[in-house]
Amino acid sequence: MKFIVAIDSFKGCLTSSEANEAAAAAIRSAHPDADITQITVSDGGEGFLEAFQAAIGGSLVAVTVRNPLMRNITARYLLKGPTAVVEIAEACGLTLLSPEERNPMVATSYGTGQLVADAVRKGARHIIVGLGGSATSDAGKGMLRALIDAFNPHGSWDGIRRTLRDVRFTIATDVDNPLYGENGAARVFAPQKGASQNMVTQLDNQARHFAEISARHFGFDRAAMKGAGAAGGLGYAFLQYLNAERQSGTELLLDTIGFSALTARADLVITGEGSADRQTLMGKLPMGILQHAGPVPVCLIAGRVSDRDQLLASGFSRVECINPSGIALEEAMKREVARQNISRTVRRILMS
Repeated sequence: MKFIVAIDSFKGCLTSSEANEAAAAAIRSAHPDADITQITVSDGGEGFLEAFQAAIGGSLVAVTVRNPLMRNITARYLLKGPTAVVEIAEACGLTLLSPEERNPMVATSYGTGQLVADAVRKGARHIIVGLGGSATSDAGKGMLRALIDAFNPHGSWDGIRRTLRDVRFTIATDVDNPLYGENGAARVFAPQKGASQNMVTQLDNQARHFAEISARHFGFDRAAMKGAGAAGGLGYAFLQYLNAERQSGTELLLDTIGFSALTARADLVITGEGSADRQTLMGKLPMGILQHAGPVPVCLIAGRVSDRDQLLASGFSRVECINPSGIALEEAMKREVARQNISRTVRRILMS
């Protein structure tokens, strides 16, 4: 039998490759002769670098950059020939800060600009940017400031555009939100990053004002484009200032690895994520896996499951929670416990 295992990271617990290996171990125990293909996946957030390195190869480049509070840290990006892959969470991720430090009024995307600048200096001419997991809500102003400091500290943005005229940008995100407004970056995402309701209002007003100034300068406004609100508005900065193309992170990765072809002769696909519910149906990674798998059955496993009937109705052949009833969250989040629970769940699926 041929199995495809493509499980998203269980955030704060297991990487995609770790979750895949736990599932693969269960398959091997039940079917020692099974043909198993493990695919590291990400929708643009956590694990994006790992997923793309597994897909295209390349080398990880380490750079000293500023974190969201402007402290020096080491962050990485992937370089393969003229292509660079940047995961913004490496430089301005929420996980870089303690809960007490989280404050999107001061957090900056400056370090992401430093990663982009280093990639350009090393010859990158196509930069793919995975947008997800940011601690920021600065509409990308910090990132733009870093590019100005790197390439034209005493000049205009038009000079930066000339410097980068031969560089193509692709932002990878499954977020559709605009920059500001009721469904904008601040109102939807900033509370998760430590913002009070008063902060949310201020951040939304600041984003609107920045977009209005930018629109007057350029003569066009991309604040309402899909993805503009991703990563605290970093999507907007790439779209408006760097003429980026926006693609679904899931679609971009699956197309890159040729996922549809890989499933052509498969008997079963196993995918998963930390929490599966009706939001899974709105373009999250397991839904992309399902859509690309064709007629092959797709099992969905997750640390938490809600809206099971809707998930099954969408086409998943099985939807299973890996955690036993009543388990404490702290216990479920332990790496070894999660591995064991994934393996046990996959064995149950295969035996039923």
